[in-house]
Amino acid sequence: MIGKDDAGRRWSIGEMARASGMTVRALRHYDEIGLLSADERTASGHRRYTEHDVRRLYRVRALRALGLSLEEIAVVLADSAGDLAAMRDLLTAQLRGLEAHAVRIQQLTHRLHGLLEQIDGASMPDPDQFMTTLEMISVFETSFTTEQREQLARRRTALGPEAVEAAKTKWAGLVEELLRHVQDGTPVDDPQVKALVGRWDALASGFHSDGEDGERTKAAARRTWEESSEEIGRSLPWPVDRMRDLVHYLERARQAG
Repeated sequence: MIGKDDAGRRWSIGEMARASGMTVRALRHYDEIGLLSADERTASGHRRYTEHDVRRLYRVRALRALGLSLEEIAVVLADSAGDLAAMRDLLTAQLRGLEAHAVRIQQLTHRLHGLLEQIDGASMPDPDQFMTTLEMISVFETSFTTEQREQLARRRTALGPEAVEAAKTKWAGLVEELLRHVQDGTPVDDPQVKALVGRWDALASGFHSDGEDGERTKAAARRTWEESSEEIGRSLPWPVDRMRDLVHYLERARQAG
């Protein structure tokens, strides 16, 4: 567990990964994009994270949980000095999010108590009650808020089933093309890669609302992938490691502009 001692403790990348619930791969990616670079290295080149790095990682994780993209987090960290006032603002925002989360837990708890009371009274709850509870559990377990889930559902309905299926087919084709570029080591600023990334982003934007609401659902989707890629990857026809590499490749291509 991460802590502070008088000697100025140092942490290996493995210790940081275990304490933060992240993967070593994700921490290395943060290093590659300049979001979190270890302050020190051993003589053999191994990363050693300092107390300053721990505080920075905390801010990155907290901002990610609040829905910011990695690019937005980099801007926030560059614009703030990481002083007590900035940390207080961040902790306050994080606390508000947890309080809202606690309300959802309370609502789900109340719903489950109601189902148990019916069963204790020898009455089986009807299917609609189970469906409502399942929806509440789904909202509780996902990184999307209730409003964001509703926005995405409305967008899919507006597009229609045929358009949604067509988009899935186009997306699968883009995945195959981009994976070939990842495997071949094509530079991310290659014109062909830029064109493919542009098509990818345009396709994804069709499922999100315009403006700030859409940007928040996009950020939630990115966060969901980062935190649950192993589980999500099992439902995809491509190996999880290759899809992680593809996501990192896309982020680098976007940063290359």
